[in-house]
Amino acid sequence: MSERYSEIDEVVAYIHRHLHDPLSLARLASEAGYSPFHFTRIFKERIGLSPQYYISSLRLQRAKDLLLRTNLHIRDIALEVGQQSLGTFTTRFTGRVGMTPSEFRQSRHEANHRLEALKRLSDWQTPEASSSSFDRIEGEVRGEEPFDGIVLIGLFAKPIPEGLPLYGTLIPSAGPFRLAGVKPGTYYLMATSLSWNTDALNMLIPQATLRTRSKDPIVVSPQRPVPPLQVTLYPPRLDDPPILISLPVLMNQFLRRMSQEPKSAAFYRVGAE
Repeated sequence: MSERYSEIDEVVAYIHRHLHDPLSLARLASEAGYSPFHFTRIFKERIGLSPQYYISSLRLQRAKDLLLRTNLHIRDIALEVGQQSLGTFTTRFTGRVGMTPSEFRQSRHEANHRLEALKRLSDWQTPEASSSSFDRIEGEVRGEEPFDGIVLIGLFAKPIPEGLPLYGTLIPSAGPFRLAGVKPGTYYLMATSLSWNTDALNMLIPQATLRTRSKDPIVVSPQRPVPPLQVTLYPPRLDDPPILISLPVLMNQFLRRMSQEPKSAAFYRVGAE
């Protein structure tokens, strides 16, 4: 964790310990010794998300865990994570995970199938796309720890890996990457790795995978190219928001594009068919 606003680290630890309890803004601000307004400002500066959004993300991760590790009814899981309405829970879960709660519960076989399909790929070429230097984000992925497996990289609208990325790619190991055809806008880059022997549970609830995220936005404009990025994957930290998007969904998108456009599908834009 960062030394700046280190008191927020204590609040983050408190949130993790009391995730099942009501966590009002006033209660959290009191733990940090700030007014609610000042606490919200420095929490967002330190973590990248508002306190309540961070808490709701952790609770959705808890819901993912309960879906896979228990036989609780989905309505009971919704109540367990503080959602009184099953419809609201389903809508939020689907938007941020990429599939409905019931689909997620049944997706273990799909997760294994996607990883096996990626293992069989012999061509991960990423030839130059029809783009300019102003709509391209490229760089190199490294790892603080060695790993043998794939890297999933995405550009998101918020500094949290949830929902389908606006642009994304998979690469078969640490090394260079490129996202081309990126429209002008503000993005946050998120990445995580999956080893080739990762089991389905750890693919669907990636709590121990190497990852990285940009708290500072990446601005793409038609006037100035984005400098090459050095992306370093690190072991998970307590203040990292959970990876909510279902990684097999991203793997499936990549595989579909590889089958349709085998020479240019190592990058993609979500929604572009």
